[in-house]
Amino acid sequence: MRTLVRTLTPAVALLLLTGCTDGGAGVHGKPGSAGVRDPLFRGLGNGGYDVQHYALTLAYDPDTNHLKGTAEITARATQDLSAFNLDLHGLTVDGATVDGKEAAANRAGDELTLRPHRDIDKGKTFRTVVRYSGEPETIVDDDEDKSKEGWLQTESGALAVGEPSGSMAWFPSNNHPSDKATYDITVTVPKELQAISNGELTKRTPTAGRTTYAWKSKQPMASYLATLAIGDFKTTPSRTSSGVPVLTVVDRAVGTKRAHLIAQVPEIVEWGEEYFGRYPFSSAGVIVVPKDDVGYALETQTKPVIPVDVLPETLVHEIAHQWFGNSVTPKSWKDMWLNEGFAVYAEWIWKADSEEKSAQESFDEEFDNEDNWAFPPADPPSAAKVSDEPVYGRGAMVLHKIRQAVGEDAFFEIVKGWATDHRHSNASTADFTAYVEKKSGKDLTELWDTWLYGKDKPDSP
Repeated sequence: MRTLVRTLTPAVALLLLTGCTDGGAGVHGKPGSAGVRDPLFRGLGNGGYDVQHYALTLAYDPDTNHLKGTAEITARATQDLSAFNLDLHGLTVDGATVDGKEAAANRAGDELTLRPHRDIDKGKTFRTVVRYSGEPETIVDDDEDKSKEGWLQTESGALAVGEPSGSMAWFPSNNHPSDKATYDITVTVPKELQAISNGELTKRTPTAGRTTYAWKSKQPMASYLATLAIGDFKTTPSRTSSGVPVLTVVDRAVGTKRAHLIAQVPEIVEWGEEYFGRYPFSSAGVIVVPKDDVGYALETQTKPVIPVDVLPETLVHEIAHQWFGNSVTPKSWKDMWLNEGFAVYAEWIWKADSEEKSAQESFDEEFDNEDNWAFPPADPPSAAKVSDEPVYGRGAMVLHKIRQAVGEDAFFEIVKGWATDHRHSNASTADFTAYVEKKSGKDLTELWDTWLYGKDKPDSP
């Protein structure tokens, strides 16, 4: 039996999905919310459940840009559920089941609403399977640069990147940083291509002109950090001195450009362990692509995506995100400075260690950059501003002021402790300020008011 999929307005969909269960029994649950009321991205994420695991089975034909997928989503209900939503952009839903029984499915924009055969009790773990297909789309962000994310077609295949919302272009999910899960991503592509994703490759199976690659992410991951690179790659395995497996993946169109920099990935991971504590994942790596494939570097989990023309400090920045952003993930997009401020400060430390520039000199440069004073780093005014300079440069300045306030030893103990104590969890700005004050024993209200939340530039650094 094929599931009936209707395209409706959100209001009509809600009316249809709050009726009685099959068989006439009264509804005891209610629909989960569409959106988690993120202060910047109101439509992202969904309420009523917590995803534990995604198992994605995909097949892609680059000649036609056709993607066929099955998403098996294991989740726990956090309320009595009569219906629930998933985020999905474009693509056609071919059918859906909940706990093995057909579920009614309705589309309203990027919201896919599923009505299970019976209500789901709070606390119950349930399994949803969504079958979908079509041509995945590129999403253009509402920022000044009109950055592209989602599904990007490349010369030899495709690249999927998800920050902040692009993951919904290639799989249905609870697309918000606050709901992390483990992943199995299995992808079938033409035999002359490879499919690279997060985590570790567990199986490679060639069959009839195609090859299937199975990737496993053992540690929890936010949906925006999931990635998929399909193309012609050279892969080089290695290990850090502490035994972390490292896989460098380089598009063959890049050739040997930046080979020396790419070879530094294990060294940079080891450097990060010195300052931030034990590496938080079971593998590390990098995906290097031509500069025209994507217009920015991105901290996708375990394998950041790097255009070939980046500077060394950009590679440091993206690897630092494995601790700050990937392992310790923000509770909401307003907490983005906790990702970017730490990653920029990692650049400053790297430059200081290489005697290129002291952290104070980096601070002074950012202080003089008027763009950093457009808004407080902990309070971006809109989704379009979430990746603007105050989140990055002024976010790093906050950390430097903490370093000055608490002293060298205490500061680096706080940095390492923050990454360790919040490993694989979500944290907010309020969590961070409370943590710093608890560990330092200092009241830093004036520092927060001036550097983290203040709207005006101080008279002097």
